[in-house]
Amino acid sequence: MGKIKKQFKYWFLGAMLLLTVFVWYAVYAETRDGLLVAFLDVGQGDAIFIEAPNGNQLLLDAGPNNAVLRELSKLMPFYDRSVDMIIESHPDKDHIAGFIEVARRYDIGLAMEPGVKSHSAVYGELNKVVAENSPRRIPKVLARRGMRINMGDGARVDILLPDRDVSDLETNTASIVAKLVYGNTSFMLTGDSPRAMEKYLVSLSGPAADGLKSDVLKVGHHGSRTSTSEIFLGAVSPEYAIISAGAGNRYGHPHKETVDLLNRFEIPVLNTINLGTIKIKSDGEKLTVETEK
Repeated sequence: MGKIKKQFKYWFLGAMLLLTVFVWYAVYAETRDGLLVAFLDVGQGDAIFIEAPNGNQLLLDAGPNNAVLRELSKLMPFYDRSVDMIIESHPDKDHIAGFIEVARRYDIGLAMEPGVKSHSAVYGELNKVVAENSPRRIPKVLARRGMRINMGDGARVDILLPDRDVSDLETNTASIVAKLVYGNTSFMLTGDSPRAMEKYLVSLSGPAADGLKSDVLKVGHHGSRTSTSEIFLGAVSPEYAIISAGAGNRYGHPHKETVDLLNRFEIPVLNTINLGTIKIKSDGEKLTVETEK
């Protein structure tokens, strides 16, 4: 009997130690200081994880495969199995394929998309998984200019495009363009929006286009020459430009023309090819950049 009591004592102490470690891990993991925006290293695609100061989470695009799961596991505590909102900038595989496993493994609060038609197998599978997500069907909303997503504690996402029904447009042209704002800092998130839509957005914003000014620009279409027009870059006038692309991709992204233009504007370029996941933290006044490499 004494031996059993002694063993129980050790088991009890061990369990209490593990519980203490778990509690302190949870406290550490949940300690937040401002806004986190992480441009995830998912290869040739886009995936942007946003966490507001209050812990609300948004995933804008999810890349071409399951690499997004690996990157999320680095940013979210293991016991966190929910994402408050996902946004599909447009239904191309390199932006939405990763959402399929995200929707299977995480509880999603709300999904947003532009509403452009797509007959791809990936888009069909994603819609099926979203509809079957446990414990309930994920509500879906179409993005339209003027919508505002309040993430809490002063963080918000303003939808700039599309401004109309885009069901019959080409998918890149229908891309959601959004501006993330926290305090006096901001991020321009462009999907694969082409130059024509960038110029249209500048025209919507008026001659000064002050509403487009942002500290960080997620360069459109992985640095393709089809995006990042001079007029748009001048209106945004960012402190940093982020390019999300995969090493040795068959498209040659980022294109030399785009990189040369960014260099001409003397904008520092951060590329997931060279730096891995790029994390930018904001306290509402200044930005802090962290990279994996």
